Amino acid sequence: MEFNYAIQKLKELLREKKPDKFNGLWIKINSVSIYNYFCENIKTENGDVDWDKITSYLERRFQRRWIEVIPKHNDVYENRAEVDLVLAKYSDKLYTFLVPMDEDDKRIQHLMIISLVRIGQKGNVTAQHELIKWIKYITDDWIDKYSEIKRWKGYSDEVEITIKNCVRLYRYTGSFLNYLFRTLEYSARGKPPVFSLDKPILNGKRTRIDYVLTNSLGEMV
Repeated sequence: MEFNYAIQKLKELLREKKPDKFNGLWIKINSVSIYNYFCENIKTENGDVDWDKITSYLERRFQRRWIEVIPKHNDVYENRAEVDLVLAKYSDKLYTFLVPMDEDDKRIQHLMIISLVRIGQKGNVTAQHELIKWIKYITDDWIDKYSEIKRWKGYSDEVEITIKNCVRLYRYTGSFLNYLFRTLEYSARGKPPVFSLDKPILNGKRTRIDYVLTNSLGEMV
């Protein structure tokens, strides 16, 4: 059996059965041969079944029905080797984390991020820290560029928490960055803007701090 044939048979099976939701166990129940092929031949850098690659070849409607179950409470551990296996695979393409030049670069960026996300979901805090390190450059750029999320400026620690939460909650086989951007966008609506008290006003003659009132104890009011 070859990959394209296995995917075609899976597509036919999904069209025939029309499941509302499905995962690896559903595939195994309905076709052991397809399931075994995927388990033996389609794997991530760290030896897990690469369900993200498999589901990315399905029709959009079925991609959204994928519900690969990830345990809610994984044991936390540190393993740099798992992270390095991913980075080594794309060693000449690490620049795509920050500046993808074309669609092929964006595809590689997606693959690297998803690989690290899945490792992080298993509990590997090293992968989580690696993702936050790279993705913070991206979110900082977004905050400067896009009005939809500019209210996040000044909330660096909360942005990191949001990235970490998105890593934990991400399920869909689509773009993780799109998922993160939408999460930041929706969360930004109730977030007050942060102003620097040193920002010049009145043609640079005064700053905001000049207009902050203090009480008799010298506390801002």
